[in-house]
Amino acid sequence: MLKSTYLLVLALLLAVGARAQGVLSFDKDLHDFGNVPEGTMATYEFRFKNTGNQPIVVAHVQASCGCTTPDWTKTPVLPGKSGVIKAVYSSAGRPGVFNKTITVTSNAAEASKVLTIKGTVLTRDELKKNLTPAQLAQSPRLVLDRPVHDFGKMEAGQQPTARFTVRNTGKSDLVLGALSSGCYCVGLKSVPAPIKPDQSAVIELIYSQRKLGAMTDEVVLSSNDLNGDARLTLKANVVKSLQAANMLKEGDAAVPFK
Repeated sequence: MLKSTYLLVLALLLAVGARAQGVLSFDKDLHDFGNVPEGTMATYEFRFKNTGNQPIVVAHVQASCGCTTPDWTKTPVLPGKSGVIKAVYSSAGRPGVFNKTITVTSNAAEASKVLTIKGTVLTRDELKKNLTPAQLAQSPRLVLDRPVHDFGKMEAGQQPTARFTVRNTGKSDLVLGALSSGCYCVGLKSVPAPIKPDQSAVIELIYSQRKLGAMTDEVVLSSNDLNGDARLTLKANVVKSLQAANMLKEGDAAVPFK
């Protein structure tokens, strides 16, 4: 009798333990962006709630392609609390229909969950064909505070930063997209949030030019401005060593320039 009672209690405890698990409950598992202007970063946050009885830890989020960058809630999500899985799709140079998946791995009851984003990337010409003159007039407008930044003399291997102010003089939110250059030596430190009409934001460009000599590199900044991409120029006189340039020779010894 005692043995059967013990076995019954053990079975109940195991059953309870098996049910003690977090549950990922998403608002939806598919998001359709619709038409996306080429060059913009299409961003969506999938929101979820832990409807289970144990904390959930999202261990990893893997996109089906390099064009989609995921981010997610890194801290444990307690029962009853919420978190997000953010998907960012880079539409630059990718006109046409897209359908991408994001696989979420966690310690929840459903260990692997697949989310989907889809839409159609339209070129500016395609967008303009479908818009009325009134709608075109509502386009955002990207204006830079200056077209050129000259770093002066810099050492090869350094990564100086140029700060530009971007102003939206249009009628709707300005969404910045990808950055491109022929030298593949310019990067964007971070993409600011959408810029409201008559508002400004600062962008930081990282310059990683290693070629020596007087360099001039054109950079293209894409956005949802239907008037076209913004273009700016970075200049620098790249030398092998700044220290060597500041040395004078006195006799047989090199001394710092005074």
